[in-house]
Parts: sequence; structure tokens; C-alpha cells
Amino acid sequence: MYDLTLPRAVCDGLQTGHPWVFRDKLGRPPGLPDGAWVRLLDPAGKTVGTGLYQEQGGVAVRLFRSGRGPVDAAWIKRLVEQALNRRVALLAETNAYRAINGESDGLPGIVVDVYAGVGVLQTYAPALDAVGRYVGGLVARRLQLQSLLWKAPSTRVGTGDTPTRVLRGSRPYVVRFEEGDLRLAADLYSGQKSGTYLDLRGLRRYLSQMDLRGRRVLNLFSYTGAIGLACAMAGAREVVNVDQAAPALEFGRRYHAHKALRWVQADIFQWLEEAPREPFDLIIVDPPSMAANRNQAVGALKTYHRLYSSLASRVKPGGCLVACCCTSRITRKEFEEKVSYALRPMQRIAVLPMELDHHPGIPEADYLKVMVFQRSDRAVPRAAGKKKGQSRRKPRKSKR
Repeated sequence: MYDLTLPRAVCDGLQTGHPWVFRDKLGRPPGLPDGAWVRLLDPAGKTVGTGLYQEQGGVAVRLFRSGRGPVDAAWIKRLVEQALNRRVALLAETNAYRAINGESDGLPGIVVDVYAGVGVLQTYAPALDAVGRYVGGLVARRLQLQSLLWKAPSTRVGTGDTPTRVLRGSRPYVVRFEEGDLRLAADLYSGQKSGTYLDLRGLRRYLSQMDLRGRRVLNLFSYTGAIGLACAMAGAREVVNVDQAAPALEFGRRYHAHKALRWVQADIFQWLEEAPREPFDLIIVDPPSMAANRNQAVGALKTYHRLYSSLASRVKPGGCLVACCCTSRITRKEFEEKVSYALRPMQRIAVLPMELDHHPGIPEADYLKVMVFQRSDRAVPRAAGKKKGQSRRKPRKSKR
């Protein structure tokens, strides 16, 4: 255990529940080994918490416990048990969920997802690897998992390519799991995140409960089509899944097959410019994160405006559009204002909360926004709704 004295302002921030000490707040480098446990002291020498030091990245120390209490095996086990107990309600609906949610469960930088008896551990820095593997082992024993994989997240700091490793059991190539009546599959080795987007369970549930009988659906940034399958199960007669990643679409064709699903490999923005401007009853837009830091948020918001402005006229009167944002760098207010302005003919009718296993314990974990907008039956193109005495604007020439 090493001692690290912090500036008063940093100590005040930790006392509000913030779990990180940023490197630029430390002044000169403390010269500690990567992965060292540190006792955090205020300028008067009082212990304010205990955390792990990491050599690289913007975060220097991740807080594991506030105050004077020790961080030992018993403390880690207690945090794991509490996290798993909070997930019990999910088991009635699904056998795939986030068992450990990093900072939100008091285990910063450590994530464990479970897919039908297979666990996937992710650690976000080398300094966390040892305690992360211990946490993964606790989860595997408590849930009696058949296999446990260790997979590097895309935002891991301090290393280059880190191969996925089997820590327990054997390698599962494809895992099938359930969400209510949905039967889904995930590639835990090469799939996005820990294998697929478990955080979108709430959206899949919302869509599967809609009455989409006879409706046409456009699913943009579809990945493997799990959301599209939810729409097909709700009765949609056609779901057009569009994504740039050929392997994801091929996986969807094989494991999420349904007669209503169509698969289109294309750059979304180019496809929207070139495809026929046929209307849809429902459009789902789930783009990847466009802002890795706050400085990129302005550009991302401009892209959102461009995207949703081009989609407003493609929604049938009475139809809906689902807008998603998966970055904490853009606030809920910013996202809603930008999308609402771009979709002026439509009104927001629903905001989906984050799922129980992804519930944000800190502001930085509140990353996923899902909003549903509906076009009124009275909404018609401005030219078609021209009143007597009004002048008609000349239509703009198509760029196609």
C-alpha cells in the first residue's frame, strides 16, 4: 500500500461520490508502479479513500472505497454479491445481462457480462487486470458459469491488441440467449462490446410490444439485426436492416433469420442519398459513438442534425422514429434538443430508461439515450398543405 496526498479540491470531489482522480490534477507524476494500491490522503493527512493507480490514461487513480476502510477480499466479495443480488429481477426475462457494471457497482473499470452460462470479463486498463480476474472468478463461481472469457474492450488503455483468453471452461464460438420471446445469438470473440449490445434490451422489449402488423421498418446501423428481429416478431411485414459491416450482416442472416428481414450492406449516409425515398412506418437509428471526448461533441451533434433532418420526410404520417445516442459526452438535453429540432414535424412520445443492469451510478455512466418520436396524422409536407393565398416554394433539385 502506498500513500498519495491529493489536493483539497480533488478530495472534495471524491467525497461527492466521484470515483476517479485525474492525472492532470496530481501535479508532478507520483512515481508509483502500475496497479499499485494507494491510500489517498488529504493535505492534513486524513485518509479519504483507497484506490488503484494506473500509469497511463487520463485517469490516474480509480477509487474502490471511500473513507478509512480497507479494500480486501471480503470487501470485493461484498460488492460482487450486492451487484448480483440487484440483477435477480432480470432472470425472469433473460439469461443474458451485465453482472458487474464497473463504477456503478463500486468496481471501477471492471465489467462482467453473462450470456446463458458464459461470462465475459473486460478490464479497462492493465492496472485492473489482477482484481478484475478475481472479480470474474467470483462471478463464475456464484453463477456456476460454464465458461469465462477475458476480452479487451475497444477503449482499453495502455496496451495494443490483446487477444481474448479463456479463463475457465472452453471457448464458445456462438452463444444463443433469450430475451422474453426473442431468441438471439452473439459472437463473444469478435462481436461488438462483450459480444453484442445488451444495453439495448429495453428498446428490443419496447419494439416487440408494439403492434407492427403489416408495417414497414427501416433499421439503420442494424449490426446483426437483433432489433430488426424484435420488429419482425411484432408483426412487421418488412424490416430493412442496413449496416456497413458485412460480417455483422452475415451473422444476422444466419442466426437471426426471418422471412420479413432484408439485409443491405452500405454506408448509411451514402445509402440514404441514393436509395428511393420510400416512406416507412417505423425508422430506428442507432449510430455508433461519435464523440470519444467532449471536444468532439459539437461535430457529433451536427452529424445527428444532418442524419435526422434527412429522415423526417421518410416517416409516414402516424409513423415513429427511434433515436439513439450512446455517448456520455453528449448530454440528454443536448441530444433531445438537436433531434427534436431536426424532426420538427414529429413529437417525442417516449424516453426509454437504461436497463437495471446498466443503471448509471455516476454521471459519466449515463451514456445511453433512447427517444421515440411520432409524426402526427395531420403532418403533411408543407407544399401539400399550402393554404389559399400562400406562395409555393420551388422544390430543391435533387442531388441524386
